[in-house]
Amino acid sequence: MILWGGGWSALKILTPELSVEIIVFWRFFIMSLSFIPIFFLFKTPIVINRSNLKYIAGSSVLNIAFMISAFFGIKYGLAGGGGVIITTLTPIMTFLLVAIIFQKNLQKFQYLGIVLGLIGATIMLEINDLNLFFNSANIYFLLCAIIWAGVTLLSQYSNKHIHPIHYSFIISLVATFISLAYALMSGINLLAVFEQNVEFWIALIYLSVFGQTIATTIYFMVSGKLGSEVTSSYMFLVPIFALIIAWLILDEPMPLHIIIGGIISLIAVYFINKK
Repeated sequence: MILWGGGWSALKILTPELSVEIIVFWRFFIMSLSFIPIFFLFKTPIVINRSNLKYIAGSSVLNIAFMISAFFGIKYGLAGGGGVIITTLTPIMTFLLVAIIFQKNLQKFQYLGIVLGLIGATIMLEINDLNLFFNSANIYFLLCAIIWAGVTLLSQYSNKHIHPIHYSFIISLVATFISLAYALMSGINLLAVFEQNVEFWIALIYLSVFGQTIATTIYFMVSGKLGSEVTSSYMFLVPIFALIIAWLILDEPMPLHIIIGGIISLIAVYFINKK
């Protein structure tokens, strides 16, 4: 959870330096390479069939879309704010997506959770001031939450056909080739990263390896030991770490409306998942 929380600050360091196309490609490329040692740990063969190709293709496109939205959101907004908004709204968006698509019958506590989630979102995103909302990074953060809800839904079905680590690796690999093809067609100089300083490379490697590959692997390993319900409860720590790390590393303020809205949204997630 600490590694995931620090990823937002790392992305903030990267955004002023190079274009989104370059950052997206190198992030997925380094991430793909970092999975290779993980395969020796699990020692399970990669199996790809037609049943999981559509999930892989869809998730790859959504991952790129998420990275682009997160790039611009963090570029124009606060890293800590983005970490709180996205990680607290994603479970709510995922639940709403499932409820709408599958016409799921809701319990009374879940209705309460949805109402609280909407209140929390209104406070964090400042939707009450539409002019401020549409002219800030908040619209990118909201888009990130909606996109990642789609990724979560696709991942749920893919786990029936492929190991989660293999799934993450293949998504990263496909995203690497897609972003590479786009960059080459656009005439973008991908080698510009080698002109950057040490701070840039530390942030890029952290975001790609520690904030993604290692953190995700730890999450899947612990999920197998403790169970998905117990493990997923630790996700509530990500917004807290995102705020604290952004404050420590980037000297960002902790906006009161983000803290209040984030707490309300966390309570909403609790009621949505209440048995």
